[in-house]
Amino acid sequence: MAPEHRLFSHSLPQSLWRAEVVKRQEAVLAEQQGISLYSLMEQAGLAAFKLMQCQWPNAKRILVLAGGGNNGGDALVVARLAKQAGKEVKVLALGDLDRMPSDAQQALAAWQAEGGQLDLSKQFDWPCDVIIDGVLGIGLNSDVRAPLRSLFAQVNQSGVPVLALDLPSGLSADTGKLLGSAIKASATICFIAAKQGLFTGQAPEYVGKLLFAGLGLSDLFEQQNTTEVSRVDYAQLRSMLAPRAKIAHKGSCGRVTLVGGNTGMAGAIRMAAEACLRTGAGLVNVFTQAQNQSVVSSGRPELMVAAVTKHSLQLLDRSLIQASCKVIGPGLGQDEWAQALFSAVLSEDKACLVDADALNLLAKAPMQHEQWVLTPHPGEAARLLNCSVAEVESDRIAAAQNIQRCFGGVCVLKGAGSVVAGAQGQVKICTVGNPGMASGGMGDVLSGIIGGLIAQFAAKHSLFDIACLGVCIHGMAADEAAEQGERGMLASDLMPFIRQLVNPKL
Repeated sequence: MAPEHRLFSHSLPQSLWRAEVVKRQEAVLAEQQGISLYSLMEQAGLAAFKLMQCQWPNAKRILVLAGGGNNGGDALVVARLAKQAGKEVKVLALGDLDRMPSDAQQALAAWQAEGGQLDLSKQFDWPCDVIIDGVLGIGLNSDVRAPLRSLFAQVNQSGVPVLALDLPSGLSADTGKLLGSAIKASATICFIAAKQGLFTGQAPEYVGKLLFAGLGLSDLFEQQNTTEVSRVDYAQLRSMLAPRAKIAHKGSCGRVTLVGGNTGMAGAIRMAAEACLRTGAGLVNVFTQAQNQSVVSSGRPELMVAAVTKHSLQLLDRSLIQASCKVIGPGLGQDEWAQALFSAVLSEDKACLVDADALNLLAKAPMQHEQWVLTPHPGEAARLLNCSVAEVESDRIAAAQNIQRCFGGVCVLKGAGSVVAGAQGQVKICTVGNPGMASGGMGDVLSGIIGGLIAQFAAKHSLFDIACLGVCIHGMAADEAAEQGERGMLASDLMPFIRQLVNPKL
């Protein structure tokens, strides 16, 4: 890891912002501080240059991709500083020079005064050690045009490390959506405020290592503006996991009733139930198909497993009355058996987690509930919103908020950069987790984790905070499991790490 530098930090702000807020406030804050916008551009370029030196100290040939906006101005500052430091620098001019903003024009004049030249060919044909991406800024809201798409593809195929300024060109600063084509950065240095699109959507594939430079304005920016969106991490919430009272007993640690495991899907409800136990629920009841009873309880006798039919729900009804929390969906299916259990579970008005096929049933018969947590993946989210998966993925934050508004409670939209949307408009984005989680059963484990936490802590904490903690534990457990490799990681590999994470050393 490159060493920390006073001009940039590996530590990222918690609050996340839309691009228009940052753009609007940048000039206001600079004026308040008596700083010209060009001086701010100089600071941004200097921070990026110092990061480049730290990250790639042996780089001698620097290719600077400079667009026609202020992002290009930042890149030209980097070019000038690199040239002054004895680097061989080539600037590929990719915008309309006559229409550059005045501050970027000033940066261009300073580059040329240093003897710098501009390559107007728009061709990537120069061997280099590092590429500086200053092509498109945070204001981009339409697809990248064809000439740049070709250049971006060449950059991505070159294998040369890329430092992106503020965000990778071609990525939406608000949503993380890929706008036709984008440059894949090895590192991105974000200026003044963290843009929310850097943490979800397609961003994890393009951002690389993310660093932050406040340029002396970040604290004032935070003080004078408000946002509903922020990052969430385990450290913020682990105080919920205080040591248990010395006189705690199984009845005081919550009781969860899980319903699911249709024919051929016993594993889903088993993993959810075990995760519930490993999270600390005192008692866990499982209701499943008769042929699954032995499979679900095998190797985990602590689970209380019962068969249930669509015509005999009395035992389930009693369990639901006793339960602190209900979990429905893992392996549920959508047949008559599933529909009968779905109706029975949702008729009991208490905290509930709804996942998997229970979400598909909910999409067919929409209703609202304030005491539930919905945990859709993008496909289930699309069915809940009656739209396409592409529409969900184009703005994951808006999709999670829309599901919450339509159905109530809390929505956890799963995926890279999971989004948690609450009833008060608050949104949290969780950035832990890894591609090894792309395997069957991971969502079932999350259901069990959140269900176990609700059973223990809903009396003292909001469902929103509990869901956020559950998502963090899930992702962190997966990161621990991935230390042995992402490929081939199983959902059940998370279990020992879940137990560790619910017992923090506060």
